[in-house]
Amino acid sequence: MSHSEKSLEMTVNGEHATLAISPSRRLSEVLREDLNLRGTKVGCNAGDCGACTVLVDGEPVCACLTPVAQVEGKSVVTVEGLASGRMSALQDSFLRHGAAQCGICSPGMLMAASALLERNATPSRTEVEDALGGVLCRCTGYSKIIDAVCTAANPASSAELPGAGDAVGARVERLDGGPKVTGAEVFGADYWPKDALLVRVVRSPHHKAAFSIGDVEAWRAQHSGVEAVFTAADIPGDNCFGVIPPYADQPALAEVSVRFRGEAVALVAGNAETINGLDILDFPIRWEPDEAYLETSAALDADVPVHDQRPGNVLVVGKVRQGGTEDALAAAAHVVEGHMETAYVEHAYIEPEAGAAWMDGDVLVIQVCTQAPIMNRDETAAILGLSKENVRIVPAATGGGFGSKIDVSLQPLIGLVTLKTGKPCRMVYTRSESMISTTKRHPANLQARIGADADGHVLAMSMSGDFNTGAYASWGPTVAGRVPLHAPGPYRTPNYDGRAQAVHTHGPVSGAFRGFGVPQAAVIQETLYDELAAACGVDRLEFRRMNALRDGDRTAFGQRLFGVGIGECLDALAPRWHDAVVDADQFNADNAYFKRGIGVASCWYGCGNTSIPNPSTIRLGITSDGRLCLHQGAVDIGQGSNTVIPQICADALGIALRKIELISADTALTPDCGKTSGSRQTYVTGKAAELAGLSLRQTILRMSNRGPDADIDIQRHRLIITEGTEISEIDLSELAPDENGYALAAEETYDPPTTALDENGQGTPYAVYGYGAQLAEVEVDVKLGKVVVRRITAAHDVGRAINPMLAEGQIEGGIAQGLGMALMEEYVPGVTENLHDYLIPTIGDMPEIQSILIEKADPEGPMGAKGLGEHVLIPTAPAILNAIRHATGARIRRLPALPHRVLAAIQEAEENP
Repeated sequence: MSHSEKSLEMTVNGEHATLAISPSRRLSEVLREDLNLRGTKVGCNAGDCGACTVLVDGEPVCACLTPVAQVEGKSVVTVEGLASGRMSALQDSFLRHGAAQCGICSPGMLMAASALLERNATPSRTEVEDALGGVLCRCTGYSKIIDAVCTAANPASSAELPGAGDAVGARVERLDGGPKVTGAEVFGADYWPKDALLVRVVRSPHHKAAFSIGDVEAWRAQHSGVEAVFTAADIPGDNCFGVIPPYADQPALAEVSVRFRGEAVALVAGNAETINGLDILDFPIRWEPDEAYLETSAALDADVPVHDQRPGNVLVVGKVRQGGTEDALAAAAHVVEGHMETAYVEHAYIEPEAGAAWMDGDVLVIQVCTQAPIMNRDETAAILGLSKENVRIVPAATGGGFGSKIDVSLQPLIGLVTLKTGKPCRMVYTRSESMISTTKRHPANLQARIGADADGHVLAMSMSGDFNTGAYASWGPTVAGRVPLHAPGPYRTPNYDGRAQAVHTHGPVSGAFRGFGVPQAAVIQETLYDELAAACGVDRLEFRRMNALRDGDRTAFGQRLFGVGIGECLDALAPRWHDAVVDADQFNADNAYFKRGIGVASCWYGCGNTSIPNPSTIRLGITSDGRLCLHQGAVDIGQGSNTVIPQICADALGIALRKIELISADTALTPDCGKTSGSRQTYVTGKAAELAGLSLRQTILRMSNRGPDADIDIQRHRLIITEGTEISEIDLSELAPDENGYALAAEETYDPPTTALDENGQGTPYAVYGYGAQLAEVEVDVKLGKVVVRRITAAHDVGRAINPMLAEGQIEGGIAQGLGMALMEEYVPGVTENLHDYLIPTIGDMPEIQSILIEKADPEGPMGAKGLGEHVLIPTAPAILNAIRHATGARIRRLPALPHRVLAAIQEAEENP
């Protein structure tokens, strides 16, 4: 025992524990590192997120803020101790209600809830909100968590998994849900090999600077626990990466200059005690800061570009043109115009980036939180000078992603350390490090004009936007391409001119974030639609219904659409719309300082990549002993692909869902299912799973000489095929296994049928679209500018609801992020770099949500299904802004609508009605 340690005794999950440790260490660290209880998660180390909540003598505390000395002699309970042998009623309730999505916040939620239920077995929703207010969730929107806690005292037995042909459409609990609620789920920070080195990154404190690194060996000699230091000079491959290869421009480690605050310049690896105690500010580096520009307006006028090869700082321009826009606007009976500015938005997933690396023979294995294992493998291999076959990416459970975890972050960094030292290593980003170094939603400056005839039919629209893509390209080209395609919204727009450009600045890198720029464009289009409806003298909901796309219509980019459900979504809002108008009018007549308003907005979203190949491949095999294995590489980041894809596959094959054994994403075990983004997995990978199931079914029926309606079952090593009274058997043990070890197998690839866009942006960029419309009801304090969202009614066309419970969870979670974008979230480099200063919606901020699932089958989607995850966020912010205007007359032109901005807009409306 060292002089800084003492012997401490406590009870942990009913077991006595005696530890020789420093009394100042965090309880969370002791639980995870010393007692191997890694169900307790760490999201911030500042008490902001609540993921580390445990019970100390029955009371919930943040383990990251609690010195272990404070629990001496006390009883500590973690999520692993909630039940012994089987799940508690509360954990089971979380599963039954779909309350765990990615699962990173679930342990903290469960612990806070269990303390409440000990005091009050049947709490109200308000009491649950109060008890869980200190635990953040970025995925769920909290509604199903509240449901789960409120009903935990009335346990119900879990439903049996559906039988053959009944999986699609069933409210199946997450097939991978158990570990999420018991603490057994392994996230990026939860596994590392024995004696793994700990790695830290030296990052730039400046937006733009040249630098030189001093005597690293002398510095290392002063720190006995530091084993190695690496810089860009140590990278053996191509020190350049990017998610879109033709635009790749970002170094894994900067070489002589940095382009944004937080850029990585060096790695320090050593034993955990030394690295954790290291003052990284004394690293031998000399900085020469230079003038930086963070706004697109300054970047477009700058003499010195961020990248020499991109003069003018324009990365790429996206365009769509149809008809004669200017002539149509000139002839329109009514024309409205406006501008809109949106901010950086941080993904704020509760799990910071984390992972571990080790060698398995001559293969570098990296286990990491990611949305795109194949892309990560290929980029990491190129950076480290390895063949793809010598790199294996094993996705850990991913505690939220929303787009940012597509880009590589620590993968090549920990890979470099292991490759150079031959030793395993691990890295966990701090919350601040995660926020300063990873991608954001693109800030945008948008202008638009829209015209309609005297009857309210839209004639034309023009739109232009500058999108701040930051220091490196990332997904800037995708955003610039998607925005002009989607900016007209799901409406007939016969004359259209749309232009969006991605502009480099010295700001944070902007990348993928749930919608790829479409939410920003929807804000200006939908708020202007309200103004145009007023100018035309048409009810705002009716204005949208009369202009909505219908089956057979052509879009502004020339694609003829079928399976268009936006009209049905708007129709579904009508009953609540009329009631809400009456309620608001009555309330406003009786109140002077609080005003209520309602707003509506629509959305559409093309599922998958834009006009480029977008394949997914599924392998399905039956072993000689009767195991039915589904190899699906679609990373489940909480959206539910580990459940939805098996549901589709089971029904396509015609077998009970319980028979499927899921083999999840792993570049050594699963074919490429592409990245988890763009609302593509249910549609694209789901279609591949449907094709694989159908293919294997046809093989079995052909071998047994049975018709298309025959039933298939697996009983040990035998396939049983029944058609009426006739029964056939196939003895699997008698079949020679293929190269993957399967007696029978099918492998199918699906790539959406899209076409390239011409010089005017005309073509077929997507094969399937999702649609939705939301009605927001708000209350505004006209003296303080505070906005409270009271209720949102959300109708979304999913084509076919493969799993209605998971679809509802996606809607509720998307609304939470849309509400944050509308009212509170604004990332400011150097200012809001933690979860205390950067605010995301808490459980108390969320309104009542009514989800309405519209099922208008798509002719291309698997069993009619469409994507959902991206587009649920799109209409929320504009619906809220339209409700604020309805309540107060205030036109919000900059997001988020913080109270001072709302007050200024109210004053402007009063002065200029």
